[in-house]
Amino acid sequence: MPPPLTPSSPHPLTLATAQSLLKKVFGYDEFRSLQADIIQNVLDKRDSLAVMPTGSGKSLCYQLPALMFPGLTVVVSPLISLMEDQVAQLREAGVTAVYLNSTLSYQEYLYTTNQIRSGAVKLLYVAPETLLRPETLNLLQQIRVDCLTIDEAHCISEWGHDFRPEYRQLADVRRRLPTAVSLSVTATATGRVRQDVKSSLGIADADEFVASFDRENLFLAVEPKSGGVQQLLAFLEAHKEQAGIVYCATRKQVDNLTQQLSNLGWPVLPYHAGLDAQTRRQNQRRFSYEEGIVMIATIAFGMGINKSNVRFIVHYDLPKNLESYYQQIGRAGRDGLRADCLLLFSYGDAQNINYFIMQAAPGQQAGARARLEAMIRFAETNVCRRRPLLDYFGETYQADNCDMCDNCQAEEEELADLTIPAQKFLSCVKRTGEYFGASHIIDVLRGSRSQKVLKRRHDRLSTYNIGGEFSKKEWQYLARQFIQQGLLAQDMEHGSLKLTPKAYAVFKGEKVMGALPQRETAVTYRAAETAHDPALFARLRQKRAELASAANVPPYVIFSDRSLVEMAAWFPHSRQGFAQLYGVGQAKLEKYADEFLPIIREYCREHDLEEKKRPAAAAGAPAQRIARSAGSNRTTEVGEAFNAGQSVPEIAQAYGVKERTVLNHLWKYVQGGRPLRSDSLLERSQLSAETRQRVLDAFAELGTDFLRPVYESLNETVSYDELHLLRLYVVATQKTGQPD
Repeated sequence: MPPPLTPSSPHPLTLATAQSLLKKVFGYDEFRSLQADIIQNVLDKRDSLAVMPTGSGKSLCYQLPALMFPGLTVVVSPLISLMEDQVAQLREAGVTAVYLNSTLSYQEYLYTTNQIRSGAVKLLYVAPETLLRPETLNLLQQIRVDCLTIDEAHCISEWGHDFRPEYRQLADVRRRLPTAVSLSVTATATGRVRQDVKSSLGIADADEFVASFDRENLFLAVEPKSGGVQQLLAFLEAHKEQAGIVYCATRKQVDNLTQQLSNLGWPVLPYHAGLDAQTRRQNQRRFSYEEGIVMIATIAFGMGINKSNVRFIVHYDLPKNLESYYQQIGRAGRDGLRADCLLLFSYGDAQNINYFIMQAAPGQQAGARARLEAMIRFAETNVCRRRPLLDYFGETYQADNCDMCDNCQAEEEELADLTIPAQKFLSCVKRTGEYFGASHIIDVLRGSRSQKVLKRRHDRLSTYNIGGEFSKKEWQYLARQFIQQGLLAQDMEHGSLKLTPKAYAVFKGEKVMGALPQRETAVTYRAAETAHDPALFARLRQKRAELASAANVPPYVIFSDRSLVEMAAWFPHSRQGFAQLYGVGQAKLEKYADEFLPIIREYCREHDLEEKKRPAAAAGAPAQRIARSAGSNRTTEVGEAFNAGQSVPEIAQAYGVKERTVLNHLWKYVQGGRPLRSDSLLERSQLSAETRQRVLDAFAELGTDFLRPVYESLNETVSYDELHLLRLYVVATQKTGQPD
């Protein structure tokens, strides 16, 4: 039998009360974006639709009002595992929550329904199928229901990526509960889906709240799929002992990859619809309850996962659209700490997806193909990855550099004249009849003796073996640029490359500018530099695992990684200090302070450490530092070293990087509002005084945000290295008030 639950005391329906309960019950210092507005709307009994990214605190938008309403809050949740997780977390926080689903025995069902009738329960989680049963509806009509929350509301819409027909019947449920305000929440919904949700629920006048889709703590990267397993292994090496998910397109790929990685000693588990239900449940439970498990899965896995410390997502194959990609990467970093998201991209995957699109009903093909093309544009882009991603959801990303994607962390590449390589590649496409993809064109250019080349007599073409100056990987890098620049179009059905009108202009001598291939991979992954003590963190994590095992709950239900990070950063010695930590509410303070404080005190005695005062305004500061890219602390170190008198070459040598990388760090340093000495910057310039003044005048006229306009205004005669240096000088002198 479940433990007896006691009812929460009634609270005034004010935002001030919600703010008080936020800390007292959940241990959070302040509301996140839109939470306060949504909660106020719900308390005012105004129907609402909230679209908020995963990890942004959607649940609190109905959990806090539930504690304040006199009646019951019903939460419609699509997956049993998700509702069980959320109920466990609420009970740990001292909240009276229950669920009704098919896992309950008859005795448990009777006990739970009696608790609901008695008014002891504040939150009821229920699957749509269970809610629609006559006995459930009769039960709810006998009591006061103040709020009907529909989680994963995009399932209502046939335009959503996860349409579930039973969700359509929820409008009738709402009509049967006249005292209930309606709150629909989802992490992903385009404008069309939002309208469909409101129409289907009969809440056309509901207020809409759409938060930013930007998950700032997710590092986004795309690599051309070349080595496959080897690329994945390199990534996993940088994420040892961390939990993550690797998504594959097929069950066969899941099984093969699981076998390969398991043979190499990696703690991997498979998950796909072809496994029996018991195996899927066991593997999902192990992923939730154990540390460091890597799940190899199809898209069948993830919707019910509430694990807060998933540290990475890998898409081994291309997702079919950006909705799926966004939802899947959203399973990482729910605790607000940094998580890495890697997509291995190949045009072959795009062809496979397109093949299945062609098997769909004619009326569905155009929309599916448009969504696939948006996915490809995201993978191909050489600008900040947040721009095309957020643009897809109707949001404009304003920042020039997010510092949390591969493109923004890459050094700005100096443009080179690619006209000759472009003419070679385009000519080879033409001479092979525009029937082949990039891989075959590259084989011809590099003089391959493969059967495919010889059988078609492509070894006799004038373009055969004229491209030996670049490796296959380098030609692939160039080919992607030619596609991005619109010189080539790719046939989605067959993968063949076609010349565009712009290509013929290149044959006539029009210049092609672009970046020469320099990088082996798009990004080097490394553990984020942190502001907490990792050895103490390991001890705290072990204690959390013991407590979770004893309580038969996942470790993150006890405390999130973010809470442990704060313990290992501030070293609280007293219950008062412990109560200030992220995620420590009244119930967890009483239950766990005496479990964790002795460990912290003992560790501090061993290492001669003292408790640090946690600034009220810096709630969660260590976690925020982790959430930033690993380069952020490096940027501070570089800036401080330069201000202390070290030269750019000395810093570059100390860190083993190029001088341009040091200049990039210094640029980010001053962009953060910090002063930088300018006295030695001009000394590094190799330009004549006259040319240097022209550059400074160009920055004065065009601004310092972007280098490309200045580069073009100077007729491309000044290198990007010089522009980096002189832009830094301009901004440094502005901040210190020194004359030019």
